[in-house]
Amino acid sequence: MKTSKESKNSRIHLEIQTHRSNPYGLLRTTYREDGVIKHETLSRLTGLDLDTLKLIQAALQGNVVLKSDFKVLSSREYGASFALLQVAKATGLDKAIYSKTSEPWVRDCLAMIIGRVVYAGSKLSLTRMNKDSALWEICGIHEEEIDVNVHCYEAMDQLFQRQDSIQKKLVEKHLLDGTVILYDITSSYFEGEYVDSELVTFGYNRAKKRGHEQIFIALICSQDGCPLAVEVLKGNTKDETTVSGKILDIKEKYGIKDAIFVGDRGMITKTQFEKIQENEQYDIKTISALTHAQIEKLCEREDVQLTMFDEKNIVEVVDAEAGVRYGLCKNNTRALKERKTRQELLARTRIELDKIANSKGKNEDGDLGIRVGKIINKYKVGKFVQTQIVEGRFSWAFDEEKIKEEEQFDGCYVIFTNVKEEDMDIHEVVRNYQKLIKVEQAFRNLKTVRLEIRPVYHKTDERIRCHVFLCMLSYYLMWNMKQMLKPILEKDAEVKNKEYTFDHLIERLKSIRQEKIDFSGIESQLITERDPNQEEILKLLGIKF
Repeated sequence: MKTSKESKNSRIHLEIQTHRSNPYGLLRTTYREDGVIKHETLSRLTGLDLDTLKLIQAALQGNVVLKSDFKVLSSREYGASFALLQVAKATGLDKAIYSKTSEPWVRDCLAMIIGRVVYAGSKLSLTRMNKDSALWEICGIHEEEIDVNVHCYEAMDQLFQRQDSIQKKLVEKHLLDGTVILYDITSSYFEGEYVDSELVTFGYNRAKKRGHEQIFIALICSQDGCPLAVEVLKGNTKDETTVSGKILDIKEKYGIKDAIFVGDRGMITKTQFEKIQENEQYDIKTISALTHAQIEKLCEREDVQLTMFDEKNIVEVVDAEAGVRYGLCKNNTRALKERKTRQELLARTRIELDKIANSKGKNEDGDLGIRVGKIINKYKVGKFVQTQIVEGRFSWAFDEEKIKEEEQFDGCYVIFTNVKEEDMDIHEVVRNYQKLIKVEQAFRNLKTVRLEIRPVYHKTDERIRCHVFLCMLSYYLMWNMKQMLKPILEKDAEVKNKEYTFDHLIERLKSIRQEKIDFSGIESQLITERDPNQEEILKLLGIKF
């Protein structure tokens, strides 16, 4: 509200509007600012007949009422939920879910998608926020009590049936033939028992959560990092086995005939790459990277030397016979990190192996071998260790020559592709591979930063899949909102002590409240005034209250 001295204690009057079928009243004050007469609308009275409005108007004309006479009966979060719903409509997400956006289950799904961005937490906790948040009401659900089974679980079942259709619409909107597609996979571990699920099982756990079952999540993004399609796979799925299926999805399910598929070295292995090239069914261009062992093998060729790896320049090597182009790169920061990591692992290995070598007791050779093997496997430096076990005694040494040879490759990486030079130069190839970090950012947001995909309270595979899909749609909404807020986020990123992050901007919007007031026995609602910073955020989002 305005803060001029005159407006704080000015008389309140009721202005009756009758130009619509149902009359309504505007509680207003009139004040002077810099010599100009201005009006301030405090609230809106609806649901009253014309005679009642005239009685209130007459009462106000004969009595002085101060703003302090208002009683605030309740206050609910409004701004963030309202803003995100407008973004959902502006981006067409509501219609992508279902063309008939007035369907109750569509409104329920929008409430869950928006609620995950604003509040995270479980579906049950979201249904209990009706007294503290206007979210459900904003989305068109006016029940006083929100039922988790009706408004969440039944709506999720409807949403899951339309997953393929929704994802196809998102792909059609953001991807064109010849476009770059980013693809990656991650795991999410579970706690508790999931006896009714075939998806949740043990497998290689990236988070190092031993003893926990998990699922795999495969995500397709545009080259800008916008999430477009997600799939939940069994927890013991191998990364590289998912690639061929995703390529077929892109071609057959989503209708993208000519695309450049980008995946990391664990996803598109050299062997997988060769299979894709040989099979006409796939017929798609790919970009990936070589493993460390493959880089060493590449350097055995006459036309490739270690001196060609340079931090400033990307050196291209073409294998015309195989139809493959290689981009040789080096990152000195990465080199220092790799060297430091190796030294730490070697130091730990030294301590553990010395304990065994200096042990005074006599051991069986087989027992010694098992103990040594465990240490070497734990720190993964076996190729640098020379060991000897003779008559119960153990001795060892590092192979310093191999360590020096390994150090030469620190910071070196090689990007390879079958994209033709006339379609994309090698610098652009490398840049497109580096864009995979945007998929990693998507996973980080989905799993930990704001959307918190874990813990998963659903026990059946359909509900688990739909929960992950719903989280992806929340990230789609969040990603689009970030694009709109780029001017303020990028401007603030240049400042050392950053004031605004996306989370902070959400909190700024959440402080815009819907307040229920009592005025001389008449209840009404108003939205709190926005400060200049909030107005700036809303302007970037194209929103007016």
